[in-house]
Amino acid sequence: MKEMYNAEKENFQIEGRNAVMEALKSGTAIDKLFVTKGEKHGAILPILKLAADLGIVCVETDRRKLDEMSQTGGAHQGIIAALSAVPYSTLEEILAEAEERGEPPFLLIADEINDPHNLGSMIRTANCAGVHGVIIPKRRSVGLTAVVAKASAGALAHTKVAKVVNLARTIEELKEKNIWVAALDMDGEEVYSSNLTGPLAIVVGSEGSGVGTLVKKCCDFSIRLPMLGQVNSLNASVAAAIALYEAVRQRKRD
Repeated sequence: MKEMYNAEKENFQIEGRNAVMEALKSGTAIDKLFVTKGEKHGAILPILKLAADLGIVCVETDRRKLDEMSQTGGAHQGIIAALSAVPYSTLEEILAEAEERGEPPFLLIADEINDPHNLGSMIRTANCAGVHGVIIPKRRSVGLTAVVAKASAGALAHTKVAKVVNLARTIEELKEKNIWVAALDMDGEEVYSSNLTGPLAIVVGSEGSGVGTLVKKCCDFSIRLPMLGQVNSLNASVAAAIALYEAVRQRKRD
């Protein structure tokens, strides 16, 4: 089981140059760094270099935004580290989970999901559906924030989540391991006619743009949910739930 951070103790963020540097050195699970625009110099530079070496994303933002984020009354010195609600796992650890359970890999890939409530709900459904792990990109996606943890209703403490640099490359890696990858897309084959048994990863994109073009090109096939009413799209987390549970149905039958 993953250990949750103490929200009251950490407040899920660290502020100030010395505090952030020490957190980086100690291996604290940091999701992103937020730094004031134009301050990539002086005392902040070594912090940003270490963060880059550790693969942590740095987001430049204006001073007013940092002041709004601050929990120390604005004493952030131009830098705030947003903590992960739980440590991230690796792709290898996710696949090892499937092997330990004696099951074909069953994964959920969340492509550019920016709403923390959606991601939390997807992680909750993934856990309920027996998914071995969830994969998210480092950039253009919400991380494992406190809001995500709350929206997951406790599932985040039991579900492995890997954050990868390049989703397209990760999909190619999964395919090399004989895992089929299906994109949830309006132009795909109806989900109820598709074969979702065996080693499988389902990719779900954001509500606004869906699965990215490059990511979709890397997938083996696409699946779609039938839209029979006047509205032609579903909330991303709802769509993910329907697709995952159709896979569950087929895998139990198989």
